[in-house]
Amino acid sequence: MKKIGFLSFGHWSPSPQSGTRSGADALLQSIDLAVAAEELGADGAYFRVHHFARQLGSPFPLLAAAGAKTKRIELGTAVIDMRYENPLYMAEDAGAADLIAGGRLQLGISRGSPEQVIDGWRYFGYVPEESKTDADMARRHAEIFLDLLRGEGFAQPNPRPMFPNPPGLLRLEPFSAGLRERIWWGAATDATAVWAAKLGMNLQSSTLKFDESGEPLHIQQAKQIRAYRAAWKEAGHAREPRVSVSRSIFALVNDMDRAYFGGSEGEDHFGYIEPEKRAVFGRTYAAEPDVLIEQLKEDQAIAEADTLLLTVPNQLGVDYNAHVIEAILQHVAPALGWR
Repeated sequence: MKKIGFLSFGHWSPSPQSGTRSGADALLQSIDLAVAAEELGADGAYFRVHHFARQLGSPFPLLAAAGAKTKRIELGTAVIDMRYENPLYMAEDAGAADLIAGGRLQLGISRGSPEQVIDGWRYFGYVPEESKTDADMARRHAEIFLDLLRGEGFAQPNPRPMFPNPPGLLRLEPFSAGLRERIWWGAATDATAVWAAKLGMNLQSSTLKFDESGEPLHIQQAKQIRAYRAAWKEAGHAREPRVSVSRSIFALVNDMDRAYFGGSEGEDHFGYIEPEKRAVFGRTYAAEPDVLIEQLKEDQAIAEADTLLLTVPNQLGVDYNAHVIEAILQHVAPALGWR
């Protein structure tokens, strides 16, 4: 059995060919898709966060709204770029959204990927400490955020407060118990996956990672997941970790599917998303269900993970994306033992 959810970047474009033409469309359709996915029996609705882009930016209003409209489905991110985040403000927003959702948030955080502007985090007021990198800054923000989610008091109370205080040092409010165990780290390398395991975060591995062996994505990811699980065991954490992988998977069950995805490439490819950092980009799986089932059996990383996130073409509209999800749940997942 696997948890199966969708991952949306929330792209929008004013183009007449787009079904998502504004920021409002992207947000409202994201909520509608979360509702539809829950009705279909999917397990998760996840959203990507990009700044300075016609995509989903600030995730917590969206997560709170989706939480108020749904009852069961997990609501998450994949991922929030911690270079841009104030960990204290984020802890308040995350606690509030999680309480609205009844404890269903699954927050993926990370160093993030190259953004639309140069050093965009500087515009948000964040600068790495001397001799530190932006990646160091992201990990430091993440560590502070994790500490805050423990719910321990740290702030000296005012001796003459406007409202009565509980005894002792004060924590941020609202506090949502259990959210600390539902934080994931999006790891692009084996080393950061091991680091995440030591800190007790779940693992997210995307449709790309930095190339560390020249092997296909699914093989490199499977090795990454095994290294993560070994580090988790060595760290002695009490609970079992969760691991997700993202994939572009389309079951071709009607003419519209074939028109959109029938000519999709079926191979990984290698390229550069950062200077001097070669990455491997995962293939798109698009085939008739019986063929798709056989292809997915060979994906080692999916086999290693407990959660699969289906990347969806959100600009094709809520109805079509619900169809994409439903086709996997009905025609593919049962034959693979995922349902």
